[in-house]
Amino acid sequence: MDKLALQKTANEVRKGIVTAVHAAKAGHPGGSLSAADIFTYLYFEEMNIDPQNPKDPDRDRFVLSKGHTAPGLYATLAQRGYFPVEDLVTLRKLGSYLQGHPDMKHIPGVDMSSGSLGQGVSAAVGMALAGKMDQKDYRVYTLLGDGEIEEGQVWEASMFAGHRKLDNLVVIVDNNGLQIDGKVSDVCSPYPIDEKFKAFNFHVINVDAHDFDALKAAFDEARATKGMPTAIIAHSIKGKGVSFMENQVSWHGTAPNDEQYAVAMADLEKVGEALCQK
Repeated sequence: MDKLALQKTANEVRKGIVTAVHAAKAGHPGGSLSAADIFTYLYFEEMNIDPQNPKDPDRDRFVLSKGHTAPGLYATLAQRGYFPVEDLVTLRKLGSYLQGHPDMKHIPGVDMSSGSLGQGVSAAVGMALAGKMDQKDYRVYTLLGDGEIEEGQVWEASMFAGHRKLDNLVVIVDNNGLQIDGKVSDVCSPYPIDEKFKAFNFHVINVDAHDFDALKAAFDEARATKGMPTAIIAHSIKGKGVSFMENQVSWHGTAPNDEQYAVAMADLEKVGEALCQK
C-alpha cells in the first residue's frame, strides 16, 4: 500500500474511532487518534496477518498494552476486514463483542486481552520468547502509552527482553505527552524514554508517529536489527485529526456529544477530501 493509500486508510480509522466512542457515549478517543497512523501501518503494511485466518499459528502478533485505546484497534481491525465496520457503533453496548477493552476470546484479530496497564508488554515478551523457543519466524509488536510506562512491570519485561535478545519483539511507545491526569512530564516523568530502553539493551528509534515514510523506515530498521529487541518511540499528537481534541488532556477519556461529533467528522471529511485531491 502506498503512502497516500495509508493516509486515506488512517483517516477512515479515525472516523471509526470517533463514531464508535460517540455511539458508546464513553471511551478513549485521544490516545486512539494519536495511535491511528501506527495501527494503520502495522495492520496494512508491516504485519504478516490474514483476516480470513486470524488464528494462523505463523502470523505476527500484536498486543495493545494500552488497552483503553481499543477504539483505535477495533476501527483498524474493521477496516482490515476482521469484522464489519458497521459493528463499531456497538462499542461498549450490552451484548456487543466489542468491549471497552480488547478481548481475545470474542474479537477476531485480537491476540491478547488487555487493559490492566503495564501488563501487555509482559505478554508480548512471552509471545516473542515462545517464538524463539519454537524456532518460529513470527514477529511480535506491542503498543504502550507514555503514561503507561510509569508502571514498573514494563521495565521488568524490558529487562527480560533485552537479556534474552528478543530481536523478534518491537515495543512501540505512543509518546503523545499526555495521560489521564495531565502531562506525563508533570505526573511522573518517564523521560528520557529512549535512554531508558537503551539501558535495557534495546535498539531505539525515535520517529514522527504521523509520517508514514518515517514509520516505514523505523519498522524496516527494526526488522533488520538482530540480537536485541527494538523500541520505537513514536512522537505523536493526542487527539490527532480532530481540531478541538488535539493536545487536549480532557479528551483522554471523554466521548463527544452530538454537536462535537458533527464537528469532528467534518474535520476528518476535510482531511479525506484533501487526500483525494492529491
